[in-house]
Amino acid sequence: MRKLYLLLLSCLFYVGASSQDIEKIQKQLEKDATDTVNFPYGNNQKNGSYHTIRGIKMYVEVYGEGEPLLFIHGNGGSINNFLYQIPYFSKKYKVIVADSRSQGRTEDRQDSLTYEMMADDYAALLEAMQIKSAYVVGWSDGGINSILLALRHPDKVKKMAITGANLVPDTTAVPKEVWNLVKPGYFMVKNKKNKSYQDSMQLKLLRLLIEQPHISPAELQQIKAPTLVIGGDNDVIKPEHSLLIWKNIPGANLWILPNSGHSTPLVYKDDFNRIVDQFFQTPPRKFSASDRFF
Repeated sequence: MRKLYLLLLSCLFYVGASSQDIEKIQKQLEKDATDTVNFPYGNNQKNGSYHTIRGIKMYVEVYGEGEPLLFIHGNGGSINNFLYQIPYFSKKYKVIVADSRSQGRTEDRQDSLTYEMMADDYAALLEAMQIKSAYVVGWSDGGINSILLALRHPDKVKKMAITGANLVPDTTAVPKEVWNLVKPGYFMVKNKKNKSYQDSMQLKLLRLLIEQPHISPAELQQIKAPTLVIGGDNDVIKPEHSLLIWKNIPGANLWILPNSGHSTPLVYKDDFNRIVDQFFQTPPRKFSASDRFF
């Protein structure tokens, strides 16, 4: 069942990508396996600890010194998804990476799971770590969590960069082909009798993927944090949906990568790291109404 779940999630990385991009992703994933063994982000006793917040023990690793920078991974992911960001950003930031609720080393035996719960978790984590505010990077579902963190806890987000985020779980945001691939697996897990603990955890994450989020464009207009919206023209999140997010966040910046899919922090790691770092280090720009739309 675990293999099925990973296969379903991999659809988010491959659907809509070019053959060249897929080959790059496959090669990068093979290299990731070796790099993770050499430096096990997500399983580093020296840098890792648990924080008890909101009824869970959240696993966190911290690297470097400087301004706090929080990374939030996607659905079914973990700390080691950012193995190419941690060494780069920890040279000048205090990098904080955690396993979200019900993922990685952060267990949660509750039946329910929402993006709002996870956004509140990250706010509580920063509070527990006595961090007033942080730069935030969110990838995929982590981008959704980042948006909700900025909406629900605006004082906690200094600036944020989000890549591959969506506002709704429908075909206005994600191609129909993706839902056709994911939904059969969801119902297979849902209808399974005598579910194991792992089955229940996978069902929570698949339900999250299928049923959430529900964020209106009007809500985005309440975001105060300077924001960089990132997408790929082959991303599983439709480019027009990324444009919708960008247009509704006041003063947001936009970066759409040619020939990139859902795995920009992985496949285009050098460009991603450089652009995000540059965004965090640059004072916010002011836009007129004519600058915002085209």
